[in-house]
Amino acid sequence: MIHEPLDQVVTLANVRDILRDIFARARAAMDDGLLGRITWTPLKSTRSLQANACMWASLTDISRQVVWHGHKLEPSEWKDLLSAGLKAQKVVPNIDGNGFVVLGARTSRMSIKEMSDMIELCFAFGAQNGVKFTAPKWMDE
Repeated sequence: MIHEPLDQVVTLANVRDILRDIFARARAAMDDGLLGRITWTPLKSTRSLQANACMWASLTDISRQVVWHGHKLEPSEWKDLLSAGLKAQKVVPNIDGNGFVVLGARTSRMSIKEMSDMIELCFAFGAQNGVKFTAPKWMDE
């Protein structure tokens, strides 16, 4: 029997099946005279698709209704601006040397808590600037 390593994300929905599979694989390997190592690596849960949709809906509303220091910003630019307020970001000169770029603000890698903070910041900023928020499309379905 060929013994392959197992690399799966464990969730509440699949933990029993995965543990049974690990036990069966370990038993088969030991029957063949092999030893092994089981490693558990906790992973940070990331934001949900609904949270992402809520964030983008609020950023779109802000983009349509707020002018920032004389500039009309796109939703993605608002995401960069607001997410930079949550974490210290690196700011480096751009390639041409006539501006700056903010590095490291990735909402796709945010934890559930970080995304919650981001959405809360969007709503707080919007409220301070008179934004009338609309519900994300998934809430209308």
